[in-house]
Amino acid sequence: MNQNDISLLNSELQNVHPKEILARVFADIPSFTLSFSGAEDVALIDMASKLMNAVPVFTLDTGRLHPETYEFLQLVRDRYAIDHHVISPDTAALEAFVANKGLYSFYEDGHEECCSVRKVEPLRRKLATVDAWITGQRRDQSPTRADVPIIELDQSFSSDSHPVIKVNPLANWSSEEVWTYIRMFDVPYNSLHDIGYLSIGCEPCTKPVGPNQHEREGRWWWEEATIKECGLHRSNLTEDS
Repeated sequence: MNQNDISLLNSELQNVHPKEILARVFADIPSFTLSFSGAEDVALIDMASKLMNAVPVFTLDTGRLHPETYEFLQLVRDRYAIDHHVISPDTAALEAFVANKGLYSFYEDGHEECCSVRKVEPLRRKLATVDAWITGQRRDQSPTRADVPIIELDQSFSSDSHPVIKVNPLANWSSEEVWTYIRMFDVPYNSLHDIGYLSIGCEPCTKPVGPNQHEREGRWWWEEATIKECGLHRSNLTEDS
């Protein structure tokens, strides 16, 4: 699938239900995986499980997730027949980073270096093995995601020899639509959502949000509001902040 094919498919899928987008991806792309960490992802797993058996799913285990998140991962594994691959950071790289910077350097010099070791490089390893990855990104999640396409060539993780397609079936959905789906189909979700966590990442970098705060304001709260990405979705950004 070349760039012209991707552009045409993106236009074609603009007003299509996420489940239909998944069905099209399953039919057209031979090797793919679904990213799983949050509520949006499990809504997609629920849809995907109605289309195929043993949905290929991966989770980035940074080693700093909440206990509730690990319980949630197991709950989803028990509920759905998924082929779940849990990916950890490279041991040598992580040990060197912690030895040099400690466990909380991100509060002083930003989260990007820690996220690179714990999330970006493990993701790069995973995406080298597939043709496409499916994410739960939505356009209303943050200003940096306002232009998220349905389907795109991932500029961050593609190479000339191995292009990687990125699929965002929920790009047009709102948070309300996601949670309506979760309630309607009794989809499992992280119990942290019940105590004010709207967007959940690593434990040291996530906190609940207050009334009328945007859902990602609890992520990396000590940094500027425009810097709410860890590098996994860098190709979406309108500015390389």
